[in-house]
Amino acid sequence: MDKRSRRRTIVRRVLLAALIIAAIAVAPGAARLIDFGVRVGEGAAVESAVAPFYLAPTPAPESAAPGTIVRQEPVVGAPGGAKAWRVLYHSTDVDGKDTLVSGLVIAPAAPAADGSRTVVSWAHPTTGTAPRCAPSSGIAPFVFIEGLSDLLAAGHVVVATDYAGMGIAGPPSFLIGATEAANVLDIARAARLVEGIGAGDRVVLWGHSQGGHASIFAAQRAADYAPELTIAGVAVAAPATNLGALLSADIGDVSGVTIGAYAFTSYAEAYSSRLPADPLTTVLTPAGASAAPGMAKLCLLGQNSELHTIANPLIGSFVLGDPTKIPGWSELLTENTPDEAPLPVPLFVAQGAKDTLVRPEITAAFVASQTQAGTAVESHVLPDATHGTVALDALPSLMKWMGSLR
Repeated sequence: MDKRSRRRTIVRRVLLAALIIAAIAVAPGAARLIDFGVRVGEGAAVESAVAPFYLAPTPAPESAAPGTIVRQEPVVGAPGGAKAWRVLYHSTDVDGKDTLVSGLVIAPAAPAADGSRTVVSWAHPTTGTAPRCAPSSGIAPFVFIEGLSDLLAAGHVVVATDYAGMGIAGPPSFLIGATEAANVLDIARAARLVEGIGAGDRVVLWGHSQGGHASIFAAQRAADYAPELTIAGVAVAAPATNLGALLSADIGDVSGVTIGAYAFTSYAEAYSSRLPADPLTTVLTPAGASAAPGMAKLCLLGQNSELHTIANPLIGSFVLGDPTKIPGWSELLTENTPDEAPLPVPLFVAQGAKDTLVRPEITAAFVASQTQAGTAVESHVLPDATHGTVALDALPSLMKWMGSLR
């Protein structure tokens, strides 16, 4: 790519980021918009230097304890009064195998005593499943961490995993509860190894959409997987809970086809030993099975039009039947749906009444089951919130709830 083409690409990405941020109202005030523009510009200026961070180390590192940092580097463009690092750390996949995962660690710039700061492990909503779709690798990696400025102002360290297979190549993780949970917990472990930021063992989990799914699984698994961490609570916005119900509700539109393509290709790879040969053909139509792998290489942000071009003709002719009734696939969807056992920590749930992707009635059923099971649940249904805005709209209630946690 010549310099002129590279410059045009950077300008397009800056404009895209600015449009996204305006649309989701992350920075409604003029001063914050200016600050955002400065940070995006800083990120664009160093974008070409970021790519080598995500290359696999040579020689490959030996397996290490989950949370062990392999590589870290400062990240420019952090919010005012904060400092940040891009990290590559050890985690595990659905089979418990060692894998490397990338992500961000952000902390208040003011010094703090070792172990004195709560770590908020942020789990991001769907951005894609390919390595280049990782949020930490973009020109504005902080802007999609919903509530980041408020969390930093409260004195917390914020960590944000990319999930396995994103950033650095690795095993799939999309809506695979065990992998997502490990990735979310292990970056909290990694934060304790960053010198001078005061990250402690107390962790709050916070996730939106796919990230809500990851956070719930992390809360369920933490006691066994990361017993040295004290999980104070788990907060989710429009969480992906009952995967079968969500798939059935969404598969009739372009978003459902796209999310389905991501999920089916991830499952086909991660669970290949448990599915028939050529597994996509057992759940998708010939056209769907042909298209899904290509869709999985495209990012939700920046390549949305290409995804829609592929997905639109598949509406109504993507799946062979109800995946919840197809042998092999039905078991996997159930396995990756949070169970109804009570969570061992307080739960905060925010749901937008105008959400057409994660349907309000499905979240309501999850809230009801957790309440009945005995979980301490605080639930908010926001009447004007959509899937894209619910996490931001919930921030005042979320911060109050976090402040009440022991």
